[in-house]
Amino acid sequence: MSSERTYIMIKPDGVQRGLVGEIIKRFEQKGFKLVAMKLWAPPREFMENHYADLSSKGFFAGLIEYMVSGPVCSMVWEGAGAVAAGRVMLGATKPSDSATGSIRGDFCIEVGRNICHGSDTVENANKEIELWFPDGVTEWDSCQKAWIYE
Repeated sequence: MSSERTYIMIKPDGVQRGLVGEIIKRFEQKGFKLVAMKLWAPPREFMENHYADLSSKGFFAGLIEYMVSGPVCSMVWEGAGAVAAGRVMLGATKPSDSATGSIRGDFCIEVGRNICHGSDTVENANKEIELWFPDGVTEWDSCQKAWIYE
């Protein structure tokens, strides 16, 4: 099994709406292993750094205001194809383009309140994990591994 890690963040609207457990449940049911998680309210500068690639966009200021409006739940999930599968599970950035059954397809209406962020590439996942979890993640073996992977 070739394992990779992805960074998944439940944004302030997902936390406020009480969807943390539902999102964790979906990743666990898929078979991914949780190796890091924290609930916190990052400062503005931290969020600006996380979204630095979007700083030239007209929506950047509003995005940062939204992201510092409440706590976020930051997680690292591990498993085969975690980045690509995580993106499919989250759904399209624009909720109206998201399939029913995806997190955004089931729980979102507007792009400005799309509940979650997920790494788009393995390289970006590694950068985001280092940014959000500079002390590393928890290394452990799940007893379910043999029931998930051949």
